[in-house]
Amino acid sequence: MPYDLVIVANRLPVDRVTQPDGSSGWRTSPGGLVTAIEPVMRANDGVWIGWPGGTEEGLDPFEHDGLELVPMSMTQADIEGFYEGFSNGTLWPLYHDLVAKPEFHREWWDSYVHVNQRFAEKAASLAAEDATVWVHDYQLQLVPQMLRTLRPDLRIGFYLHIPFPPAELFQQLPWRRQLLEGLLGADLVGFQLPGAAQNFVRLVRQRVGHKTHRDLVYLPDGRTVRASPFPISIDAAGFEEMARSEPVVARAAEIREALGDPRKVFLGIDRLDYTKGIFARLRAYAELIEDGQLDVEDAVFVQVAVPSREQVEEYRILRDEIDRLVGRINGDLGRIGRPAISYLHSSYPREEMAALYTAADVMVVTPYRDGMNLVAKEYVACRYDNDGALVLSEFAGAADELRQAWLVNPYDINGMKSALLEAFNAEPRETTRRMKAMRKTVTQHDVAAWAASFMSELSDVGTHGKAVKPARRS
Repeated sequence: MPYDLVIVANRLPVDRVTQPDGSSGWRTSPGGLVTAIEPVMRANDGVWIGWPGGTEEGLDPFEHDGLELVPMSMTQADIEGFYEGFSNGTLWPLYHDLVAKPEFHREWWDSYVHVNQRFAEKAASLAAEDATVWVHDYQLQLVPQMLRTLRPDLRIGFYLHIPFPPAELFQQLPWRRQLLEGLLGADLVGFQLPGAAQNFVRLVRQRVGHKTHRDLVYLPDGRTVRASPFPISIDAAGFEEMARSEPVVARAAEIREALGDPRKVFLGIDRLDYTKGIFARLRAYAELIEDGQLDVEDAVFVQVAVPSREQVEEYRILRDEIDRLVGRINGDLGRIGRPAISYLHSSYPREEMAALYTAADVMVVTPYRDGMNLVAKEYVACRYDNDGALVLSEFAGAADELRQAWLVNPYDINGMKSALLEAFNAEPRETTRRMKAMRKTVTQHDVAAWAASFMSELSDVGTHGKAVKPARRS
């Protein structure tokens, strides 16, 4: 059955779960992307292509909560070469300003090409004539051009959810031209920030040789590609509604009580990833206690580190380092019943996250590099009383919009200590002024507005195809 809209992403928007009766089923994945794209899919007879995780083969297309889903299988070799290798061992560190050293292996590249080709072929087989295909993220940067070759009638959009690096870093990549040409298969290439879009256009001009003007690339075949920023957001109304709900309010009170009812609760919630700056943030907090500027009787730092890519060596090393740091800080500075750091290496449902956001007085988001960082926006959305403070890295994409946060350079430990202390001691009037402004930004520019703006611009660019109907807003 052909579809008018095809979403292509590395992962399906569902996770495999075992039901109480022992049977296998699916659960909608947490995260804003599903929330954003679901109404667009429903409005446009859409289908979502992605990998469900694991090496299970022979999975048939299925429907989940009214969404048409097509699973793509991967072999163990695909996972090691395409996913763990080129996507997360080469591109992820390269695109995050070399926080870790990227590795360049030809075998990984071959696997990346192979898997991208399979995704492109599947999308081509499912798309109706003149359909719209929206490809997502760094794992699938070759799909647009491959798809263009197979189906020149399609209108193709691509969105990169992580940062796009400056030329000085991108040029290290042996396959730099192939990736740029892969992205140029799209009619519209979307980025989180204006600087990323400018980096892309500059690289296309320098490395591929196409004529460019501002955000446009002119291809020899007469096609035009636009590169534009579309800062992604969250379901702000949904998070606020959750934070206001009785169970979440009660759970937030339970959390504070379990922590010993301190005067202030600091909170960090991150995937356990070397880009997130968790180690430096905890070190800064510990030094404030050592210096006597904070006391474990007054404050506690809750750090949630969601397990991530634990089969990758760098991530196992990071986990061990943070485990040791937390143990040392609590051993040296904690008291009975009063740890300095309450550390949780686990993932939690959205309701528990909302309760943590509600319980926290100071949210600390200090990545070394981040495309956006939706945790910062989720915290703001949950602060419906306009209280709470946000300490935010200058190098998170969210810093461009949430200018009223206490902005920090995560490489500057002393600067981070000052910001944590200022946020801790800030007068209610000051935190309210800042939070009101940030809440206005997050509410007005929510995830539905993000998806609608991308689809609207995609319908306006290119020289062929039909416009996509806008998503219905509830």
